Amino acid sequence: MAGVDGDTFPVHTKDHESKLSIKDDDDETEVNDSPIEQVRLTVSIADDPSQPVLTFRTWVIGLGCCIVLSFVNQFFGYRNNPLYVSTVAAQIVSLPIGKLMAASLPTTVYKFPFINWSFTLNPGPFNLKEHALITILASCGSSPYAINIIAIVKAFYHRSINPIAALLLALTTQMLGYGWAGIFRRFLVDSPYMWWPSNLVQVSLFRAFHEKEIRPKGGSTRLQFFLLIFVASFTYYTIPGYFFQSLTCISIACLIWKKSVFAQQIGSGMSGLGIGSFTFDWNVVASFTGNPLPVPGFAIINQLAGFFIYLYIVIPVSYWNNFYEAKKFPLISSHTFDSTGAVYNVSRVLNPKTFDLDLDGYNNYSKLYLSIIFAFDYGLSFAILTATVSHVFLFHGKYILHMWRKTTASLKQQAGDVHTRIMKKNYAQVPEWWFMTILGLMIILSLVCCEGFGKQLQLPWWGFLLSLVIALVFTLPIGVIQATTNQQPGLNVITELIIGFIYPGKPLANVVFKTYGYISMSQALTFIGDFKLGHYMKIPPRSMFIGQLVGTVVGTVANFATAWWLLTSIPNICNVDLLPEGSPWTCPGDDVFYNASIIWGVIGPQKMFTKEGIYPGMNWFFLIGLLAPVPVWFLARKYPNHKWIELINLPLIFSGGSNIPPARAVNYLSFGVVGIFFNFYIYRKYKTWWARHTYILSAALDAGIAFMGVLLYFALQGYDISGPDWWGRPGDDHCPLATCPTAPGVITEGCPTF
Repeated sequence: MAGVDGDTFPVHTKDHESKLSIKDDDDETEVNDSPIEQVRLTVSIADDPSQPVLTFRTWVIGLGCCIVLSFVNQFFGYRNNPLYVSTVAAQIVSLPIGKLMAASLPTTVYKFPFINWSFTLNPGPFNLKEHALITILASCGSSPYAINIIAIVKAFYHRSINPIAALLLALTTQMLGYGWAGIFRRFLVDSPYMWWPSNLVQVSLFRAFHEKEIRPKGGSTRLQFFLLIFVASFTYYTIPGYFFQSLTCISIACLIWKKSVFAQQIGSGMSGLGIGSFTFDWNVVASFTGNPLPVPGFAIINQLAGFFIYLYIVIPVSYWNNFYEAKKFPLISSHTFDSTGAVYNVSRVLNPKTFDLDLDGYNNYSKLYLSIIFAFDYGLSFAILTATVSHVFLFHGKYILHMWRKTTASLKQQAGDVHTRIMKKNYAQVPEWWFMTILGLMIILSLVCCEGFGKQLQLPWWGFLLSLVIALVFTLPIGVIQATTNQQPGLNVITELIIGFIYPGKPLANVVFKTYGYISMSQALTFIGDFKLGHYMKIPPRSMFIGQLVGTVVGTVANFATAWWLLTSIPNICNVDLLPEGSPWTCPGDDVFYNASIIWGVIGPQKMFTKEGIYPGMNWFFLIGLLAPVPVWFLARKYPNHKWIELINLPLIFSGGSNIPPARAVNYLSFGVVGIFFNFYIYRKYKTWWARHTYILSAALDAGIAFMGVLLYFALQGYDISGPDWWGRPGDDHCPLATCPTAPGVITEGCPTF
């Protein structure tokens, strides 16, 4: 197969190995195809630079999908069982709409004199690059993290916030990431070893939709396979999604020992250790922990190892030995508690006038307590942070330093793989000043947001600038982890910790600092991941930049408008005690966010993680995380022929189980079983089938659930048509005693007293 720059590229085959040629002049490695096998098996090395991309169809369909996804996901996000409609839905819907527009719109070309520019509603057949950019535009409709701040201010703290300040907060936190993306894209996009596994799902689906394919004898084309699985997933989800919601999690122990707290703590997949629990709902497999099919096998093994050590050794030993008075509280809970085991009454320690900590009220009430698993979650978060820095420094430090020297010394272009060479040869790159202009403008608007509007957000200017330093420092190491493992360690805890020590007793300052420090990094990696998808699909980088920029602004405004409408129109939204019985507007995600604001903002880490509080021992996890990768790195150097040693990833091991809650044991268990089956057994024994179908299967399963979930809500659940009332209808695992405390004398409604 001939490449666009005259080289000859090997054809993708089952046993294909990448060919390397070493350039003697600067010791660069040029790769004639991707060195990553999954990429070689999935991504085409063909390109047609003449295909139009930023067309009228792209803007209309892309922005339409962006607005719809923004509304739907924000709307469902406040409900008891949040439903997330992924961009795969937009990827599917946009195809027939694009083809319809190509067949019906006039092809007249309108030319503008003096500026050498022309425009047409219909430039020809609907092409793959338009379709890819539409999907990327739609992905900009993901809910801004800053919307959580608006929700807790209005629905939990019951205070007002200026809508312009709220919108600026959402917009600036989403767009600051463009600056970091511009700085680090050469490391995380151009490098063939930064391969972003989740992008391969969309690449597979795009190729299935657009490439002509002859149906193999006795088999099906990729598009036929997708449609078959999509219809099956769509139809089947009526059962766990509506008629038999208990299929979400079946916990055998709870069905046998209905009056045993111990058995239900052991066996509950939703509120306990999950031993003997399983699911028949793909939504459970793919939620919280993510879809396992695009995740590399080694990453799944690392996470499962951490999960089993954490949930089946550390937590049971700690709970049943009553560490930190653990038996006073549920085994698994994201709520905060006082010394009696009751839910922490934050109104007793919060000054209603100044909206900061009332020390007299705190001293006369109680220290803050957490469930044992929530406490260790924070410890693991500390370890993940330092392990990420240590791991990337040890295993990727030389490469990063080499690339940095090349960039700053203005040496020859990076050779990279075939995809990088095609992009550099065929398309103009985005100038650095585009990114820096957006960064500078967002910094100015952020300072106005923090210092203006009566300083409602509580965060001073120096706090905002400090949050930017944290985001800048961690974007690259966390980006390396995400680009190679499909997992992103978060900065939320470390940002909460830092501002909590420096500026204690200010709940809004804490969450605003966290959002600027964490989300600007996370958004940068989202932009870079999309750039890598555009890299694979050969979309001109400048078209990518413009599309992402416009989509981010439109998506943020749509999300904000939806959230503001719901928070101001639904009485008692998010207040479980005041909502009518059975009301879906319980805001589970915002509840976790609110409790975090109490822990880090109102009470503060000084009164939690030092001798003044209950959990100073958790600080040891910083040191554990920093040192843990060192012996692995040493063994990898000592035994270079044992490649499996390099696959031990301590940040991933520490992340195993650290998302419980809101994730549950059944999420991790089902994630592991499905991931191992496909990415080890199928990948090794039926590699041709795996390469052809796995990513298509992933997209079809997600899409079927998304479409049926929306249909069920708007056709039935939105009108309170709940279906037949029987044992299998509730969406739980029938383990009511799993959340009971077991300490003597603690009284909880619905639980036995020990």
